[in-house]
Amino acid sequence: MIRVLVVDDDFMVARVQRGFVERTPGFTVVGVAHTGAEALDAVHRLRPDLVLLDIYLPDLSGLEVLRRLREGEVVVDVLAVTAARDVDTIRTALRGGVVHYLIKPFTSDALRDRLERYAAAQQRLAGSGEVAQDDVDRLFVALRPAPIELPKGLTQPTAELVATALRSADGDLSATECADRVGLSRVSTRRYLEHFVGAGKAGVSLRYGSAGRPERRYRWTGGA
Repeated sequence: MIRVLVVDDDFMVARVQRGFVERTPGFTVVGVAHTGAEALDAVHRLRPDLVLLDIYLPDLSGLEVLRRLREGEVVVDVLAVTAARDVDTIRTALRGGVVHYLIKPFTSDALRDRLERYAAAQQRLAGSGEVAQDDVDRLFVALRPAPIELPKGLTQPTAELVATALRSADGDLSATECADRVGLSRVSTRRYLEHFVGAGKAGVSLRYGSAGRPERRYRWTGGA
């Protein structure tokens, strides 16, 4: 079993995350912490394999917790689970060696996907001795979410660009608003948005004005 420590200042969110983890085969939650100090203490006492770490904590930031963990004697992996979405925070977390960065809100399927990929990577590292480059490549591929399958005429880099804009929005976006963020035409952007809706990665709602057709508003629902 992979032993997990959940760190989140919100008691209800921590409880939900604990439920998500414990419903994933091969994982068990060994503790929950609500502050940075509690997290550091719990890591030393419980020796988890993986920490689900929030960035916004009431005493120490999650980034400071991550830094101290890396300087300490306990070897532990960290998966950032947070509402922090600014580039500097993400860059610092990546440099600190997080295995993944999951932006709130997310679905149980999104977290389960990251956990299962982490477990697959750990299984590949369970042996000893040397490995070939192909083995290393498969290991790093195992940690990445599978790309969204696209119909003809849509490209993966542009899909990721539109998906990132939609994920990072505070609320929903129209096709025009999303297009302005990514620097594409409204027509092209809407094709990607409608594909995400059809793939179950985004939801759409209608906003009715005083006249004319209702505006379609898109919101990301497919996790990070």
